[in-house]
Amino acid sequence: MTKQKRVLILGGTGNGWKLAALATTIPGLEIINSLAGRTRQPSIKSTHTRIGNFGGVPGLTEYLRAQQIDLLIDATHPFAVQISWNAVIATSELNIPHLMLISPPWEKTESDRWVEVENNQTVIKILPKLAQRVFLSIGRQELASYAHLQNLWFLMRTIDPPQLNTPVPPGKLLTRRGPFSLLEERSLLQKYKIEAIVSKNSGGDATYAKIIAARELGIPVVMIQRPPLPDGKQVTDVESAVSWLRSYSN
Repeated sequence: MTKQKRVLILGGTGNGWKLAALATTIPGLEIINSLAGRTRQPSIKSTHTRIGNFGGVPGLTEYLRAQQIDLLIDATHPFAVQISWNAVIATSELNIPHLMLISPPWEKTESDRWVEVENNQTVIKILPKLAQRVFLSIGRQELASYAHLQNLWFLMRTIDPPQLNTPVPPGKLLTRRGPFSLLEERSLLQKYKIEAIVSKNSGGDATYAKIIAARELGIPVVMIQRPPLPDGKQVTDVESAVSWLRSYSN
């Protein structure tokens, strides 16, 4: 009997969940879905799930070797660059085929009012001059960076609440899981009288409705651009990642 190939998916994103579900239907593959553990309530359950950090390149390399991983797909968030670099180094060292599944970044249209910046530090410098009521849509991990902006009011939306005793900016915190409809996003921006949005350029469809709503309402968006990703084989949709896996299945 031919041995199944073991596939490690570095996931936690919407595409990661979709890929894990579809990959389990491919004969000859055993799927392990790895989550960073930052979100306490995963939206679906997987038969083989690993939760937690690896411990840098040495830890990931040892895991790949010990678990006899044959293939690795990096379907992490485009801003989770450290694990992406670690994956490239570890798979290269062990000669394991490696693929990155990355949603294309959102593209600015003529109707968008984007202010494109490189990082949160730049956002913090320009935000007080731009708006008083801000929709801060950057996830819970970096809210503390804005906590000192006491003269602004922030609407914050995260999947899980920040950790206990984590400083957060003044305003209102909503804990909700997307995707959100255009109607929901438009109503949210109007209800809280939002004057500007801060967003990471995550790409994909799950949170794009807020960008469309801002465009329709003429609200500026401070768009944090993606950090550089490592070179390597990349695909931009789940179907292409599934095809890549099928090419290695028995």
